[in-house]
Amino acid sequence: MATLAPLSFGSYAALLLFLLGGAAAGGGRWTSWRAAPACRPCTCSSSSATAWFSSTARISALGASLDSGRCRDDPYDTALPHDCTAHAAEYHVASGSLRPLTLATDSWCSSGTVSAAGVLIQTGGFNDGDRTVRMLRPCADCDWEEKPAVLAAGADLSPSAGTSSLLYDLPFLRQTREKGENNLYPFVHLNVDGNLFIFANKDAILLDYRRNVILKTFPQMPGGGPRNYPSTGSSVLLPLGPSGAEAEVLVCGGAPTGSFQRAWRGVFQRALDTCGRIKITDHSPEWAMEEMPVLILNGVERGTAGWELGRDPVLSPVTYQSDGTPGSRFRVEASATMPRVYHSSAALLRDGRVLVGGSNPHAYYNFTGVLFPTDTSLESFSPEYLSDELAAHRPVILPPHATALSYGGDFSVRFSVAAGLGKAGVRVTMWPILHDAFLRHEPEAAGRGLRSEGHGPRSANLAPPGFYMLFVVNGNVPSVGVWVHIK
Repeated sequence: MATLAPLSFGSYAALLLFLLGGAAAGGGRWTSWRAAPACRPCTCSSSSATAWFSSTARISALGASLDSGRCRDDPYDTALPHDCTAHAAEYHVASGSLRPLTLATDSWCSSGTVSAAGVLIQTGGFNDGDRTVRMLRPCADCDWEEKPAVLAAGADLSPSAGTSSLLYDLPFLRQTREKGENNLYPFVHLNVDGNLFIFANKDAILLDYRRNVILKTFPQMPGGGPRNYPSTGSSVLLPLGPSGAEAEVLVCGGAPTGSFQRAWRGVFQRALDTCGRIKITDHSPEWAMEEMPVLILNGVERGTAGWELGRDPVLSPVTYQSDGTPGSRFRVEASATMPRVYHSSAALLRDGRVLVGGSNPHAYYNFTGVLFPTDTSLESFSPEYLSDELAAHRPVILPPHATALSYGGDFSVRFSVAAGLGKAGVRVTMWPILHDAFLRHEPEAAGRGLRSEGHGPRSANLAPPGFYMLFVVNGNVPSVGVWVHIK
């Protein structure tokens, strides 16, 4: 995480909280958990209440040994040619247990997603892992399966199942590149028409990825600087309504032009404090700009992402209410104590808490003698809607409940509320498992939330196949989520 708060937890927290239903006033509380591998990436599993935390094989180990005395021997590794320690783990939220996992190749700065079947797929990395595909299936004793050297050079996108793959040449990425790499890790959102909204630096396009044709070029985002790594801001696709007719994208943060070069010279500029919101389904869309009163948790207020180039960590999360009026959409929550800068991550849990962990702006693990030491701790943020005062308003989903949803099909959810229904009524929201993964460099690239009225989403353009957490929200208070599978 770096530049400013819309980093890992930044708009991540924002979307999580307003989707589930924010509180009337800022607040919440923090709880410290145990140590784990540095959190990059982190995601929740549909098989149980677990999260995966994958650190890189390039940096020094944490001390957790691999099972059965196993070791990894790699003469090409830049740090640990002989290594018997774990660089990834499965963390069981309910019990607090940690199961070491085996990474054979370097996963540093990798990417990936979660398949429709719930398989965590990780792609790329560094050195011996830069063209590797890794898969982790959701079962009690599964470990990483690695397939080295299967990625083609360049950007490879596989939008659907099958044996064919497409190699894309996007001149847009060359056109938006500036000195200092300000279009790395573009924001990508699946639009409701099935095309891709791609934002790089300050510009955006709508791409028909099936034909590799640019359908629309959006106006350049105002605000005085780039929004992508290393001037890292963040982006979200705002929650979709039941009809799915409209889609809006929010982009927050970034850094002034030239901040990356100045940070290397020891000059740390203040991050951008603006957000832009655009309705990407409009015929002639325009950016609506808004100033953030404060920066959003995780990241720093000055400098840029990566390589110890950030200063002044942001500790207070900020939530964003998408349906609020301009000037009143942001709310400051309770402050944390642990700086979470570059290479930290976060994940929404079924009970409504946000799990946050990790921090490491260094090329290797460095625990002493530096401004921001490597941190491997975990903590959770409990928003105001989890307060004791609102416990009686919290819905309880009753068994049996729907576990498989079809596109356009009806479903029902039975629930009880001790205090009765609030004046704001009840709604059902869904949140995809794939959202939580890979949030280190450009948070929210895959996140999407969906509000439902008792019907499955109309198409995969609104909700791609896969596992989702389903919540019943009473006013602003969510239930514990249940897993449903859309297919």
